[in-house]
Formats: sequence, structure tokens, C-alpha cells
Amino acid sequence: MRDYIFSPSFGNKPRNLIGRSNEMRALLEGLSSPPGSKERARLIIGQRGMGKTVLLLELAEYAKEHDYIVASPTVVSADMLDRILEKLGRDEEKKARISGGSVGILGFSAGIQTEKTAQPTRSFAYQLQDICDYAEKAGKGVLILVDEVQSGSEQLQKLIIAYQEMVGEGHNIAITLAGLPSAIAQTLNEHVLTFLNRASKMYLEPISIAEIEISLKESFRKLGIRLSDSEIAKAAEQTGGSPYMMQLIGHYLVVSASDDGELSPSGYEDAITIAKREFIDDICKTTISPLSERDMDFLLAMSTDEAETSMKDICDRLEVGSAYANRYKLRLIQSGVIAQRRRGYVEFAVPYLKDYLASISELS
Repeated sequence: MRDYIFSPSFGNKPRNLIGRSNEMRALLEGLSSPPGSKERARLIIGQRGMGKTVLLLELAEYAKEHDYIVASPTVVSADMLDRILEKLGRDEEKKARISGGSVGILGFSAGIQTEKTAQPTRSFAYQLQDICDYAEKAGKGVLILVDEVQSGSEQLQKLIIAYQEMVGEGHNIAITLAGLPSAIAQTLNEHVLTFLNRASKMYLEPISIAEIEISLKESFRKLGIRLSDSEIAKAAEQTGGSPYMMQLIGHYLVVSASDDGELSPSGYEDAITIAKREFIDDICKTTISPLSERDMDFLLAMSTDEAETSMKDICDRLEVGSAYANRYKLRLIQSGVIAQRRRGYVEFAVPYLKDYLASISELS
């Protein structure tokens, strides 16, 4: 069957935003707050597949409809600042064409593109200030969205410094950055970016299984997929609260169905298995790829337990002291790989990571 609801790939915007109403409300309230307020600078922090990019895309759509010139989500890269300037200019030119104007407030005759070509020595901060000035004359604000934050980026440093200067001058500007827990933590530790420590931080937790179940049931109804309540409940449970896993499971259940929307028991199980395999390849393997050998030893020591693991057991299995084990525990919590829900115990924060590590351990 044709799937027009689920979008299991990175950078795509799903048809429906599930389980993030509180986060979205906080982001929108931030845009409504006075220029210079803490809520105008946001950090969205979450593991892979938790919906960081989706929130940025939703925020961009809202802002464009509410008098903001928007630099849509830009990945940290060597030419990030140029891309931000281009996107801000293009967004306003598009609005001018829709409204019937000849040029926008950043139009070609006086806009950033012409100025950049004529005077390439002008800094990013200078050009951003021009954009803020033009925008404010038209009663608009400026919103910059950055995805996949990386530590040690000179481009990101220049952006944050420029934003801080714009805030100091009272401009109507806001910024939202998204990244992995480890990348955000490393970035916040860079002395030149201490301003970011005052930004509002939003940590993306797994979505509730109940919300996922409701969403799957409604989506399958619209698509004509015939599944029992128990099958939908099982599918929701298998997501582990991951938005990406929900998209994967939903998609493979749809494409595995017959033209009349029926799924055989084997077709249902195969769809879940394929989704799990793809999640492990896309999320679990990339999550552990940057980890050290000692980090991996810690995780493998956890992988034999059903749910949470006591720190005492980890120390015993690794034959190390508590101080040594706690050092790696903090590193892995900061990286978003594990979580501590109660004192003295840790658990995996990434669905199916334990299963993947257990399979690795069996093969070794």
C-alpha cells in the first residue's frame, strides 16, 4: 500500500507532530517573549531520532506566519554563515513576491546578496545587523535555526558572538540550536561560547507509549490498515518511545499490508523485525561509534541485565572501584547513551542498544 503519513528518514517532517506539544508550546512562547529574554535563545538536546529537526521545522513554519524572517534549519558546516545569510534573504524575497511587492526588505537592489558581492570584507555580524535593521523597519523579527551542532566550529562561534551583539543592541532576534547531548555539552564548555550557558535548554525525552498508540491507531485508520487493538498496542510498545522508531514501524507495517489493508501474522512480525534492524543500523551503531573502549566495557557490563543495572554490579563485573566507574557513568549520561532514574542504578537511554550490545557480546 502507499504510505503518505509516515516519514522514516532524517530531515523529513512527518505529517503529524506526536508527543511534543509541551515542547512546541515552549518554543512558541519563546518567540512571543520580549527581545533579549532568555527564552529567545534555545538549545534542543536529544539523541538521534528523538525529533530535534522536526521541532526546528515546525518552529520555522510558525515563525514565517508570524512576522519573522527565518533562516530555516542550517547544519553546522564550513559555509554555515553564508547559508544563513542566503536563507534570510531568500525568505523575505519570497514573502515580497507572494504579497505582490517587487522586492523584499532585503531585495536585490539593497539586500545582503548585493552588499556581500560588492563588499566581501564586511563581517557576518555587520551583515546580520543590516538584516535586523531592515526587518525591524518592516515590523518583523529575525529567527536563526541551527541543526546538528558541532563543538569546535569557528562558524558557530562567530554566529553566537554576532547573536550576543545583536541582543545587546536590542534587536528583535531569536536563535534555536539543536544537537546531540555530547555535542551540546562540549560546545557549552568552550570558553568563547559561555553566553550559550544562559540559553534555555530543552531535553527531548521518549514519547509516551500511550500517545504513540493513539497516533498509530488514527494513522492506520486513515490508511485503511486493518490491525487489532492488541497488534497496535504491541507496535507502540516496540517503538520504545522513539519518534524515529515509530515512523519506521508505521511505514513497514503499511508497505507490508495487502491492497485491502490486511496483514498476515508473518507479515506483521517481519515488518517489526525490519524496523528494528534499520533502527539498530541508523541509531544504535552510530551512537556507539565515537565511544572509547572503556565506554564500551561499561555498556557491555550493563547489557546482561533486563532493565536497569546497579553501579555495584558494574564495578564487580569490570573489577574496578566506584570512582573509576562513576567517571564513565557521567560521560555516558552526558552523551545521552544511558540514564540514571534512581540513585545507584543506570539504564540504557537508546532503545534496542542493549539488544545490539548483547548480540555483539555473544559473537565475541
